[in-house]
Amino acid sequence: MKSLSLAKKVNQGILCSSIAFALLSFAQCTPKHMLSSSLHDAAKIDNSDKGLKDYYKNYFPIGVAINSAALHGADSALIVKEFNSITPENDMKMGPIHPSENVYNWKNADAIVDFAVSHHIKIRGHNLCWHAQEAAWMFTGTDGKQVTKEVLLKRLKDHIFAVAGRYKGKIYAWDVVNEAVDDSNDTAQIYRKSNWYNICNGPEFIEAAFRYAHEADPKAKLYYNDYNSEHPVKREKIYKLLKNLVDNHVPIDGVGMQAHWKLNDPSAEELRKALDEVTSLGLKVQFTELDITIRLPQPQPAPGSTPVIATTPPTPDPGYTPELEAKQMAQYKMVFEIFRQYKKSITSVTFWNVSDRYSWLDGRGGGLAGGAAASNNAPRVVRKAYPLLFDTNRQRKKAYGSVVNF
Repeated sequence: MKSLSLAKKVNQGILCSSIAFALLSFAQCTPKHMLSSSLHDAAKIDNSDKGLKDYYKNYFPIGVAINSAALHGADSALIVKEFNSITPENDMKMGPIHPSENVYNWKNADAIVDFAVSHHIKIRGHNLCWHAQEAAWMFTGTDGKQVTKEVLLKRLKDHIFAVAGRYKGKIYAWDVVNEAVDDSNDTAQIYRKSNWYNICNGPEFIEAAFRYAHEADPKAKLYYNDYNSEHPVKREKIYKLLKNLVDNHVPIDGVGMQAHWKLNDPSAEELRKALDEVTSLGLKVQFTELDITIRLPQPQPAPGSTPVIATTPPTPDPGYTPELEAKQMAQYKMVFEIFRQYKKSITSVTFWNVSDRYSWLDGRGGGLAGGAAASNNAPRVVRKAYPLLFDTNRQRKKAYGSVVNF
């Protein structure tokens, strides 16, 4: 037994020596920069002390859109750790903050600003003029009739002076005008026919809003913000809007590309093209509302047709499958590689919401099974979009690694 034990120890010693020699030989033969890079990359993923803002400190601020409810509890801790820029998701939009002519709801907006200032976090203001979540009183006079262009622009100026003026010196950038470009494939129709456009009989309100914002806070960076800015037809419309502002010496600093994206949209080529067009005008870019949904849009009935009423229960939601996870990781990896390549032109990247626990996309863009016309046998089912880097438990997803592992 002793001789067998001795032989076993000898063999173990030989094996350990062989392994040590092999590791030493590998280290000596492998270039140091390769070893360093490999270890560094692994540390990036495993280092829980660092947040997104730390990985990108030499590139651009990493932001998040929040509501005042996120200022407390687990969300607030995650925000402080991971992000160095905040955008109020809804609390500074015209409707919520200025519901009637002489009434302003400052409470939630003030709370977000105070939180950011106390934690040395930058603030993006969102937004000063939009066709949605607008204040209906803006467009109607005391006589119940539609106001004139002159009255509307005066009200817009007063609103911008009140809101941008209140946060002067605290908000470093504003989405001044949001989504003013037409969505159709009609290349001749550049502007959305909103109340703003119709009453002003054209896009004059856009230029006016930027001039008012600059006057209210001369040091704030001013952005035009829109979605689908990578799609060819809309991209060209946005370019024409921006070029017109630049040519007319309107105080605009850049464009906000919202970046509500899908697993296969945009392509790298489309994203680069959009960036190149904007930067050719001397403007900066901020990605302002980033999320990548795993859902695909559901087919819509043809115009004039009768929607088919579902009579069977919807297909069970497969959830966040490994296949969808891999596609999302790949898309996040691709877009952030391009972001880093354009770091001289990109001044911020902001995620729209904190984690998959809540996303404005849940139930949208293919997230509804059954639909509004579903029968009692096929109920409306909300499917989650899982579009962010943190899961429903606020833990880092694998997509997080694809963003920071560079």
